[in-house]
Amino acid sequence: MDRRLLMLAVGMFAIGTDNFVVAGILRGVAESLDTTIGLAGQMVTVYALSFAVMAPVMAAVAGGWPRKLLLVSALGIFVAGNVISALATDLNTVLFSRALAGLGAAMFVPTALGVGALLGEPARRGRALSTVTAGLATATALGAPIGTFIGGLGSWRTTLWFVAVLGAVSMAGVWTMLRSVPRPPRVTLRERLAPLGDVRIAMTLLTSLFAFGGFLMVYTYAGAVLEPVTGGDERKLAGLLLVWGVAATAGNMLAGRLVDRFDSRKVIVAGLGLAIVNFCLLPWTVGHAWSATISLVIWGVIGWGLLVPQQHRLVAFASQAAPLALALNNTATYAGVACSGMLGGVVLLVIAPRYLGLVGAILIAVGLVLATLVPRAPGRPSANGRPVPDPATRILQE
Repeated sequence: MDRRLLMLAVGMFAIGTDNFVVAGILRGVAESLDTTIGLAGQMVTVYALSFAVMAPVMAAVAGGWPRKLLLVSALGIFVAGNVISALATDLNTVLFSRALAGLGAAMFVPTALGVGALLGEPARRGRALSTVTAGLATATALGAPIGTFIGGLGSWRTTLWFVAVLGAVSMAGVWTMLRSVPRPPRVTLRERLAPLGDVRIAMTLLTSLFAFGGFLMVYTYAGAVLEPVTGGDERKLAGLLLVWGVAATAGNMLAGRLVDRFDSRKVIVAGLGLAIVNFCLLPWTVGHAWSATISLVIWGVIGWGLLVPQQHRLVAFASQAAPLALALNNTATYAGVACSGMLGGVVLLVIAPRYLGLVGAILIAVGLVLATLVPRAPGRPSANGRPVPDPATRILQE
C-alpha cells in the first residue's frame, strides 16, 4: 500500500472517530463539567455546524494553497481542537474547541479525497480513493467503539487524547511523505453553490438533511437512549456501538448492489419507511439486549445505506457538476447532524431519552415525504430503442 495514502486514511480515521465518539462519552463529559447531557450534546452540534459551513467556504478560499500545506494545516487545527477539548474545564471552552476541530476536519476531508485521486494512477484511481475513504468507514465501525472503550478505562479526556494522537500521526506522515501535488482548478463559492438552483437537487439535499438529522440525533445521545440495556456501563455501550458500526459498513456495501438492481427512489423509500417503524419501536426495544441489537442492526444498515442511493440521484441530476453536488450532500448531512443535535438537547428537557427515537422518526418521515416528491431523472432512449445507462451509473462506474 502507498504509505502516503495510508497517512491520509489515518487522518480520515481520526476525523471519523472524533465525529462519532462523542456519543459514547457524553455522560462522562456532562458529569465532569457539571452540566446536562443535552447541553453536552451541543459538542456534536458545534462540530457538525462548523464542518457544514466551513467545508465549502474553505474549499473556495484555500483552493489555491499547495495541497501539502493545506493538509498539514488542517490536521494541525484538528489536533489543536482536540487537545484544547481534553484540557478544558468548562463547557464554553469545549464548544469552542469542537468548532476548531470541525474547521480542521472541513479543510482536510475534501482535500484528502482530491489528493488521493491524484496520487493514484488512472487505472488504480478507484483503489486509491477507496483506501482514503476506508479511514472513515473503519471509524464508523471501530473508531467510535474503541474510543468509547478507552473512555471507559480512563475518562472522556483520554478518548480525546487518543483522537489527537491519531491526528498528529497523520500530520507527521503527510509532512514527511507527501511531496508536491498538482493543484486542482479553483472553484469559486458561487460555482460550488450553483447546483442548488436545480429544485431536484435542492429537494434531494433536504432529504439528506432531515433523514440523517433523524438518524444521527438518536446516535448523538445513544448513551442515554441505550441506558436501559447498558445500565450506564461504557464497555457495554462500546459493544453496541460496534454492532451499529459493523451494520453501517455492511449497509453501505449492500446499498451499492441494490441501486445497481433497483431504482434509487425505491431503495430510498423502502429504507426510510422501515427506519421510521424501527425508530417508533425504539423506546421499547432498548429494554432488552436482543431487541436492542436487532434495532441497532436495522438502524445501521439503513442509516448508512442511504448515502449511496442519495449520491446516485444527485449524480443523475447533475451529471456535469457531480462533484459539486456530492460535496453539497456532505454539507447537508452535517447540517442535519448540527440541527438535530440542538433539537435533541431541547427535547431531552421535556421527555425521557428512550423516547428520542419517536422524534427521530418524525424527522425521517419528513425526509421520506421529500424523497417521494423529487421528480425522477429523465431517461434517454438510444437509437435502437434500447435504454442507455443513466448518467449516474456511468459516472460512478468511471
